Amino acid sequence: MMIRQAIVAALAALAITPAAGRGQEQVAEHFRVTAVLAHPDDELPMAPALAALSRQGHFVTIIHATAGDAGPGVSDLAPGEQLAKIRRQEAQCAATALGVSFLDNLGWGDGRLWQEARGKAAQADTLIASISAQIADADIALTWGPDGGYGHADHRMVSALATQVVQAMPAATRPKLLYVGIPAGRLPPVPEMAQWATTDPALLTESIAYTPADLAAASAAAQCHETQFDAATRAGMMPLFDATIWQGAVHFREAFGRPFNWPPAKPAE
Repeated sequence: MMIRQAIVAALAALAITPAAGRGQEQVAEHFRVTAVLAHPDDELPMAPALAALSRQGHFVTIIHATAGDAGPGVSDLAPGEQLAKIRRQEAQCAATALGVSFLDNLGWGDGRLWQEARGKAAQADTLIASISAQIADADIALTWGPDGGYGHADHRMVSALATQVVQAMPAATRPKLLYVGIPAGRLPPVPEMAQWATTDPALLTESIAYTPADLAAASAAAQCHETQFDAATRAGMMPLFDATIWQGAVHFREAFGRPFNWPPAKPAE
């Protein structure tokens, strides 16, 4: 995610009160929710939803396929293990802020998932097995949509692999797989997000409402990613997303919708 100080100006122009009076919910039972993502900071587009689920008592897990070792962001760090170490620490900081139950990193190469997924059979199989093991007992799995947010190859690959794993599971144990999405017409007015993909709101049939406290937790999580964003961006990102993209709820598309019967019914004469 590459967003800069334009966030501050956009927030001033929007002048929308964050999450006021929204996010009221009743929770009858608890679930195991696993977010399968590519890098530390990929949780931010769904951060208040993760905070809300954690607050409601669900067992929330965040899985990062890589440590982000190739993405120095705004830092002066060189790509490599030292950067990976710091980004793992940032991921733990964010997970703590969101109240999630478990955080894991699969240790795959940042920017190389597409290569590792189509390399030697054993290597590809290990990548599939790693994701499969993480979501085997999940009731709900969250991940990027096939667009990868803004087309990032690692995001797309994680989405594809999570989908591949879930579609092979029997119905009795198959989690509901949800792709996070941005409703069409709600992109923030910042140039850095102009190329982000949007989804027809009619397809975003699932949403997770959040409270002001959940949004505050999301903001605290954003503050953790100091290598990736400058101070102004970290402070303004979540309020901007609240005012534009989310508006009180994080939106998701169900990966496997209603069965389509063939041939389709003829329209009434």
